[in-house]
Amino acid sequence: MDRRVVITGMGAITPVGNTAPQSWDALVRGESGIGTITAFDTTGFRVSVAAEVKGFDAAAALGKSVALHNDRNVQFALVASDEAMASSGLDAEGAIEPERLGVYVGSGIGGIGTTEAQVRRLADGGARKVSPYLVPMIIANMAAGQVSIRHNAKGPTLPVVTACATSTNAIGEAYRAIRYGYADAVLAGGAEAAIVPVSIAGFTNCRALTVNPDPKTACRPFDANRDGFVMGEGACILVLEELEHALARGANIVAEVCGYGNTADAYHITSPDPSADGITRAIRQAVDEAGLDVAEGLYVNAHGTSTKLNDKTETQGLKLALGEKGARAARISSTKSMTGHMLGATGAVEAMACALALRDSVIPPTIGLTTPDADCDLDYTPGHSQAFDGRWALSTSLGFGGHNAVVALRRFVGREA
Repeated sequence: MDRRVVITGMGAITPVGNTAPQSWDALVRGESGIGTITAFDTTGFRVSVAAEVKGFDAAAALGKSVALHNDRNVQFALVASDEAMASSGLDAEGAIEPERLGVYVGSGIGGIGTTEAQVRRLADGGARKVSPYLVPMIIANMAAGQVSIRHNAKGPTLPVVTACATSTNAIGEAYRAIRYGYADAVLAGGAEAAIVPVSIAGFTNCRALTVNPDPKTACRPFDANRDGFVMGEGACILVLEELEHALARGANIVAEVCGYGNTADAYHITSPDPSADGITRAIRQAVDEAGLDVAEGLYVNAHGTSTKLNDKTETQGLKLALGEKGARAARISSTKSMTGHMLGATGAVEAMACALALRDSVIPPTIGLTTPDADCDLDYTPGHSQAFDGRWALSTSLGFGGHNAVVALRRFVGREA
């Protein structure tokens, strides 16, 4: 069975907005969500900037009990899932059979904030001080579990964990589940809340994070002076739905998901393969499955982390997969320049940006890019958003462990592709 898959709903809470429309508007304006860390005292840390979610009140959004018994990453996922279901209309009575609604929501790290807090309680007060909710609050599948409970989704449920590729893989696997008939709709995406001392220290010590203290220049993907990524947090969940099911209920269709690539480098625990073989194959898989034609206009929301190795390798992968001419014709940007790197949530935010770029005919910029790198010589949309009249989009993700994931999207124009 081969069925078409479309996006009919989206919800997001990001460093640049607490809803999907707010986040998208900020990205188009080139508004940065990066600032000095407020979550904890960074005295003694080499890193002092991050992209935090602002003005989030979990108790107000979810109720005190739900907020108290869920890690911050799950809180984000629940809020984003509520928005996604409401925007899709699937929250209406009888809109979908529970057994045909799935949840593919992942997290790269899970409840690391809860882990850190509870280890302190153990050290300070002994075993009896550890919360009985510790285990369900820290395990990486709990965002998916809680979202499925909240929305009575009894269909296929798969919490993906592939580091920075997590929510791109989640969307891709959800696409396959719908395409081959295992579900009619899936809540797909990711959530992350890792701006905590132990996480910042660990990423700093493995030389992944920027030590630049200036929020305006800390994250500058593809720039010659980039020196590491900026940690972000938040969640994004998309409603993927089978086309005929969506049309039958009069759903608003944002864009079509039509290709997916999933590969491994099998090279190194943190560094991408310098040959770019893994990301090249993932892009080709997504392009081939979609039947993507660069000549019809392509936007690429790049992984674009602002690290020396990733940006160079990804540029090479785009050239190898699309051909030199195709890569140079593509319009590319990194929204991480504004959201920071949201780890397990980042791919879903970037897939959302692809869908909305196709819908609204505009490409969000790569801000902070002022000094071109000779190894990164494609069109990265520096500084300001640009008009776009193309038909296709790709969202690319590379994760620690050598995970590569790519989803292809097409502008939706009706039943006829």
